[in-house]
Amino acid sequence: DLRGEPSTDPDGRQIPEDQQPAPGPSSAAHRSPWAAPLGSGAVSSGGAATSGAIPASNSTPISDATAPGSDRDVTQEYSPVPEPRTEWARVAAGSPEPSTPEAWFEQPVTRVVNVPSSARRTWPLGLLLSASIISAVLASGGTFLALNASGVLNRPNPTASSAPGSLSAQQQVSLEESSAVITAAQKVSPAVVKITSSASANNADPNALPDTGIGSGVVYDPNGWILTNRHVVAGSDELTVRLKDGRELPGRIYGYDTLTDLAIVKIEATNLPTAPVGDSSKLKVGQLAIAIGSPLGTYTNTVTSGIVSAMGREIQLDNGNTIHDLIQTDTAINPGNSGGPLLDSGGNVIGINTAVARNAQGIGFAIPINIARPIMDQALAGQKLARPWLGIRYQAIDPQIQKDHKLPVDHGAWVTGGESSTGQSTPAIVANSPADKAGIKEGDVIVRIEGIDIDAEHPLESVLVQFPPGRTVSVEVLRDGQTLKLQVTLGTRPADL
Repeated sequence: DLRGEPSTDPDGRQIPEDQQPAPGPSSAAHRSPWAAPLGSGAVSSGGAATSGAIPASNSTPISDATAPGSDRDVTQEYSPVPEPRTEWARVAAGSPEPSTPEAWFEQPVTRVVNVPSSARRTWPLGLLLSASIISAVLASGGTFLALNASGVLNRPNPTASSAPGSLSAQQQVSLEESSAVITAAQKVSPAVVKITSSASANNADPNALPDTGIGSGVVYDPNGWILTNRHVVAGSDELTVRLKDGRELPGRIYGYDTLTDLAIVKIEATNLPTAPVGDSSKLKVGQLAIAIGSPLGTYTNTVTSGIVSAMGREIQLDNGNTIHDLIQTDTAINPGNSGGPLLDSGGNVIGINTAVARNAQGIGFAIPINIARPIMDQALAGQKLARPWLGIRYQAIDPQIQKDHKLPVDHGAWVTGGESSTGQSTPAIVANSPADKAGIKEGDVIVRIEGIDIDAEHPLESVLVQFPPGRTVSVEVLRDGQTLKLQVTLGTRPADL
């Protein structure tokens, strides 16, 4: 009897004193002042604290709410809260917070959240010690009944197979991505070269050293045709190409395109390893991107990876030229990487790395391979490098242009005249141009070329450059509410344009 009064039998008769059970450690006089109050159905066991189940109506199972920083008031669950015993040592400053029992039976929480500092409360020392002592005592061997009654021991243990966001699933994705990078690097690295360009020193200064620049390139054809950047080789008097196998060969500039910052270098070699060419028109934002090059001109065949951050970007170079329809990537591109390949997860070349943003990290740009391919094809065919030409004046359409001019769509190229820099009127269609011969008229809206939509990410000029001069392409235009399909044979862009 926890009250210490004489015991009675079920009929109310007092049991003789010599037949009453002797008081044990579970009596009120021997119960720990830190134990939870006993109520109806409560069970007391030997030890310094109760290990029996506490009725749900009287309390809440012990949880992480007992740790400092919780928003729940433990005085509502463990009442009354006694003052700390002076003979017990205080928790040393800087000591780790005690763990609560549930933490031993659940997987760690991987999600991290920021808790505003204003949400924290100051805990009295009594509550802090209470939480610490309760946690420590329940960690002992006498806690089985309490934990079992609270259902903690019956909780299913999360497994990797049952949790969709499990660690093993994340590891699997990471392994697959790493495997793709490894495979791509092994496939393409032998085709990536280091290019050193040297320019003559100033003849007026006999002590002047020649200007030297270092970049990268990728072998496009096994007979020594290499794609790189114009700014890597422009102005050089001598080129040296270092292959992955250690050979160094002299190179010469076959040609370059100032509008796309592309250049073609030729070396005298055969049976060279080449990189497979992909299709940049099928890229998706967020997909894996891999760069290989010679950053800082020292670390040859360095592999970095990231994602395709955006498509259709436009940048202005130091010389004032603007390059359109670039691939933006967060893959590390450093000085010396220029001219090297940007790859997809299959190890296919999707672009030629060309520039990085100043005063920023993780913003690099690459020329889509679909722009570089026709230029290289001209070189392989023994032709002079030339750009395609349609022969129209147009304005790119956006929602505001559509609204101002009451156009039928919010994208495309609106064929319209204008004024030159001298104030003279210029026609929308150049006489005898490919567009004029194909029947394109002023006021037409070009919406598609060879099935490629003309929009902000795929401006007209960037789509046209994918086709060589002399190629006949299908051009879809909107005219008076109708869609017309016209066949246009592209011309060669005049040198003065």
